[in-house]
Amino acid sequence: MTHSLNLTASLQAAIAEAEELIANAPFIKTDQDRLEGYDYLSGRIRMAMQMAFDYDLDRPLFVNPTHQFSRQGLDNPDAIYFNAFLREGVEYVVRGRRGSSADLSFQVMGGAYSATSAATSLMAFDDRELEMDAEGNFEFTYVAEPGAKTMIVREVFCDWDTEERGWITIERPDTLGKPKAPYDPAKMAKKYDVAAKSLVGSILTWFEFPKWFERKEPVNTLTAPQSTPGGLASQRSSIGHYELAEDEALIISVPRCDDCTYQAAQIGSDWYASTDYETHQTSLTKAQAETDPDGVMRFVVSEHPPYDGAPIANWLEATGHTTGSMMLRWQRLERDLGAEDGPVVEKVKLAEVPSKLPNTTPLTTEEYAARITARQRSVARRMIS
Repeated sequence: MTHSLNLTASLQAAIAEAEELIANAPFIKTDQDRLEGYDYLSGRIRMAMQMAFDYDLDRPLFVNPTHQFSRQGLDNPDAIYFNAFLREGVEYVVRGRRGSSADLSFQVMGGAYSATSAATSLMAFDDRELEMDAEGNFEFTYVAEPGAKTMIVREVFCDWDTEERGWITIERPDTLGKPKAPYDPAKMAKKYDVAAKSLVGSILTWFEFPKWFERKEPVNTLTAPQSTPGGLASQRSSIGHYELAEDEALIISVPRCDDCTYQAAQIGSDWYASTDYETHQTSLTKAQAETDPDGVMRFVVSEHPPYDGAPIANWLEATGHTTGSMMLRWQRLERDLGAEDGPVVEKVKLAEVPSKLPNTTPLTTEEYAARITARQRSVARRMIS
């Protein structure tokens, strides 16, 4: 009996290639940036293995490829992502129970994001189009249309402390009750090859993606609300990127919107991924943020506590990133948004923040630590590893 089929050769080569890409990324400035890149790489490896081995086109299921240990595509800290691969012409039954999250949305994608193109959205809708019983149970049938490759489900939370998850499944009626095929070398080799291709492809993709959109915008600005590229029908987003010295800050002012269930602001790294949203405050929803008497939320992006050395409720921590991504999201909208609903950005000296935000009350160290503790507990309760 042969003791080795050398099935992992392609993946080993891909990991080596991916490590070179990470280690030599053009935006690395510090050793910490490079170490963060290696953490990012671990998530890419994890995602590649999961997407290659945890699915079976004959027995579909929703997998969770993006979370706090596997960050990609400026992932939303408020979202749980589920992906299921599809086969054209096949009938699928999706069942679930609606939780109390701010938004539950469904999208069918044709193809996948790559280093040269964005995926095509073939269908997108939210839970308002589902028929549910009194307990929030739902079921619908979908026959995969030509070009359909993936169904994506996003469960998005505005109030981390009170909103609860639901559950969701997907199945093929024509394969229920039938055992899966036994292992064979060719299929196993293909899975490793798929993982290898996915690993390198995802890194190249997310290196390029920001260049198409946010990096085309002037630095330290945010766009007016617009349809998210390849995104949801009921979602609008505002994108940009920042560059700040240690003694500088951005003040992002945006009206609180009560015509949507979810609104949030987030900053991310040059890896086009979320930064630590568990033990730092790098994102805030309208439920977590303070709103001034004029109905405007004013966020401060800075490296150091922005209010005479003290933190504030609406501080977005740069966590050592002098440059990075910015994104605001509105979801489950009941109306379209105009420029007047969008953000205004002002770059100031850190020392100027208190005079610019006279309605803001600084927090004590203990008060801010309590906010971080609440974030940690909410992530532990909500997220899926």
